[in-house]
Amino acid sequence: MHLPVNHRLRPQWRFLAGLSGAYLLTFGIVGAIRTAGEPFFARTDIEALGLKTNPAFAWLSIIVGAIVLGGAIIGRNIDHFINIFGGAVFMLAGLIMLTVMQTPANLLNFEISTCVVSFILGTIMLIAGMYGKTGTPADSIAEEVLRHSTRPGDKFAVKPHANK
Repeated sequence: MHLPVNHRLRPQWRFLAGLSGAYLLTFGIVGAIRTAGEPFFARTDIEALGLKTNPAFAWLSIIVGAIVLGGAIIGRNIDHFINIFGGAVFMLAGLIMLTVMQTPANLLNFEISTCVVSFILGTIMLIAGMYGKTGTPADSIAEEVLRHSTRPGDKFAVKPHANK
C-alpha cells in the first residue's frame, strides 16, 4: 500500500478529522445530558444534534470523539493511524447498524440519518488517514520514487529515449 508522505493537503484533512472528533464529542455530551436517567440501551425518540441517541451511544461518542480530536491535536502520525482505523470502524458500524436497524439488536438507537452520518464521518476519517502520513523529506522522496517507478516488462513503462 502506497500512501503519500507529507501530502500538501494534510493540514486540511487533519483539520476536518479534528472537526469530526469535535462533532462527535459535542454530540456525545449533548446526548449524555439529554438521556440522563434513561436505560443504557433505550430506544426512545430522544435526539441530540438531530440524531436519535441513548446513553450507550452518547458515552461511546464522547470516548471516540475525544480520541479522534486528541489524535488530530497531537498529530505526528498518531492521527494517521487513528483516522485509518476509526474511518474503517465508522464505515463498518454504519453498515452493521443499517442491517440491524429494525431489530432488537439496534442497541445504539440508530436510524437512517445516523447511518449516513456514520458513513460521512468514516469517509472523512479514512481520507484524512490516507493523506495524513508524515515523515522526513527523504521518506517523502522515497515514497514518490516508489509510487512512480515501474517494473521491467510493464507495458506502460516509459522507455528511456536512446540518442542515435
